[in-house]
Amino acid sequence: MTVNLTRIYTKLGDAGDTHLGDMSRVSKTHPRVEAYGTVDELNALVGVALLAPGLPQQIAGWLARVQNDLLDLGADLSVPPGSERERLRMTPEYTEWVERACDELNGTLPPLRSFVIPGGSPAAAHVHVCRTVCRRAERRALAVEDANPEVVRYLNRLSDLLFIMARALNRDAEDAPAAGAEPLWAPGAHRATPADERR
Repeated sequence: MTVNLTRIYTKLGDAGDTHLGDMSRVSKTHPRVEAYGTVDELNALVGVALLAPGLPQQIAGWLARVQNDLLDLGADLSVPPGSERERLRMTPEYTEWVERACDELNGTLPPLRSFVIPGGSPAAAHVHVCRTVCRRAERRALAVEDANPEVVRYLNRLSDLLFIMARALNRDAEDAPAAGAEPLWAPGAHRATPADERR
C-alpha cells in the first residue's frame, strides 16, 4: 500500500473540522477524531521510549512493530464502516501477536507481590507512560459507537504488554536507583497512626 503526502498544511481545518479517511467532515472534537488522535499521541510516546539507552533488542523490535501497527489502527479508526472500497482494518492476528508477546515475556518474570509503582529505570518509566496513554486510547475508542471491536481488543492487550515490558526493563536495568529492583506499592506506608497523631 502506497501513501503519497505532498502538502502538509491545507488550511481546511481552520474552522475546527477535519476530514475522516472516507473524506466526510466532522468536528475535531468528534469521538472518532479523539480516538485516533490519542492513538497518534501513544505512537509518539512509543517513539520516545525507543530512545531510552540500553533498550533490549527484543523489546525495541516489538515497540517498532507496535508503532507500525498503531498507524494501521489509526487508519481503521479514521474510516467509518460502510465504505464502498476495501479499507485497512485491524484483524484478530494483530491482537494474537500481542498476546504471544505477553506470554513470552511474562513467563520470564517473577509473580507480582503488589501493584507496581510506575518508574524505576528511565526506560521502564517511559514505557509506563505509554501504558497509561494506551489505556486512555482504549477509552476513547470505546466512545466510537461503530468502531471495529478489534481496535479495542488490541489496545487492551497492548496496555498489558507495555506493563509487562516495564517490569522486564526494571528487572534488567543497570541505571535504576537499585539495579534489578521493582518499585512496589506499600499500602498505607505513610499514613499516620493514632499514636502519631497524639504526638
